[in-house]
Amino acid sequence: MQDTSRDQIIQHIENQRAFFASNKTKDTEYRLAQLHKLKNAIHKNQKKIEDALWEDLHKSPEESYLTEISIVTGEIDNHIKNLKKWAKPKRVATPIHLWPSSSKVMFEPLGLSLIVAPWNYPFQLLINSLVGSISAGGCSILKPSPDAPTIARVMQEMIEETFDSKYIAVVQGGRETNTILFNERFDIIFFTGSTNVGKVVMKAAAAHLTPVVLELGGKSPCIVDADANIDVAAKRIAWGKLINAGQTCIAPDYLFAHHSIKDELLDKIAKNIKEMYGNTIKESRFYPRIVNQRAMERLKNLLNEGEIHTGGEIDEEEKFIAPTIIDQVKPDFLIMKEEIFGPILPVLTFEHIDEPIAYINKNQKPLAFYYFGTNRNAKEVLAKTTSGGACLNDTLMHISNHNLPFGGVGPSGLGKYHGQESFLAFSNKRAVVTTPTWIDLPFKYVPFKYFKLIKKMI
Repeated sequence: MQDTSRDQIIQHIENQRAFFASNKTKDTEYRLAQLHKLKNAIHKNQKKIEDALWEDLHKSPEESYLTEISIVTGEIDNHIKNLKKWAKPKRVATPIHLWPSSSKVMFEPLGLSLIVAPWNYPFQLLINSLVGSISAGGCSILKPSPDAPTIARVMQEMIEETFDSKYIAVVQGGRETNTILFNERFDIIFFTGSTNVGKVVMKAAAAHLTPVVLELGGKSPCIVDADANIDVAAKRIAWGKLINAGQTCIAPDYLFAHHSIKDELLDKIAKNIKEMYGNTIKESRFYPRIVNQRAMERLKNLLNEGEIHTGGEIDEEEKFIAPTIIDQVKPDFLIMKEEIFGPILPVLTFEHIDEPIAYINKNQKPLAFYYFGTNRNAKEVLAKTTSGGACLNDTLMHISNHNLPFGGVGPSGLGKYHGQESFLAFSNKRAVVTTPTWIDLPFKYVPFKYFKLIKKMI
């Protein structure tokens, strides 16, 4: 796939700035019409989207629909339902010393957005972010990942068939294209990807004082306590870890299991893996593949330490790594040094809950956090840790509620989106005070004749 030229990128930016200046995108009816157009385009191209995700990642149509398409269409429906309410100026209280003024918050689009998405959920993470930009009233340049080229082409074709490039445009390419884009001035950059590239984005944005939303990743812990429902925990951990072959930013990255239930838990996780994918997992149409050989090599190197409890099989030609549980893991192992982003689950044990809490807090703040145990203990664990999001007695499911903000904290991300948070991410909250002219109170004017009274009022 040919990279978009620098001249074309600059032309897109200039055209979109001119179109945004026309104020057409600020009209809520216009925004609603574009959201409807986007939803119709997705339905029209659903088969192409599913085929492309199969080609790039071996995702089944079922998984593609559940984890990509339905999330986006659900997001669109939510914005269509609530946009007028969200966009309406909000009256706020005005203190007595500003009487008889009134105050409100207006929501206006930031303007031209750059949206850069990764390869692991290439459709959802690009188009879901676009929904927020459309909803807020902005223009958008979209940059999909070159590591999922088939779906990148399908999305470009879909966008070009549906929208004028002066409003929404897709550009293609790798690092060179990113460098060109990051050197240009946008009104907001919305980036989803690795923490390392997130640092590059933030540094580039600083040159123009461009606001950023960074949806990154990290090592999301999963704790299973002694009093957890082991059958349920095993099933939900296996499911959450293996969706998209573990190539999920909020997948349980590593497992802390209480020593009294560890062996039973691991056996039941292995049992659930077979029940979901069969005895010959490589032949299952529901089990995705690793994105490329570079990722295969990185994941292979993580299998050299600890004791393999389950899995470990590799087929490099097929880009297949079997679901793998590694027991007897130590904190200084390579697998505990970086985000895994694959179907490998390292396991550590603990006797007292303070042990995993101390380990988690010693390391960087994670994007997600999972705890299996009683609600009473869960409250303590939540109170003593932090993360972008969390699930109690489940995995991944916090991403599916559009009433919850989604995003990281610290190295795992900056800013939130989903639902109204997406609208706000691409909006400027403009503070407006309106003061009538029928009276002009003298308090604020020099030489402050009524200063003692002013002090009492404020």
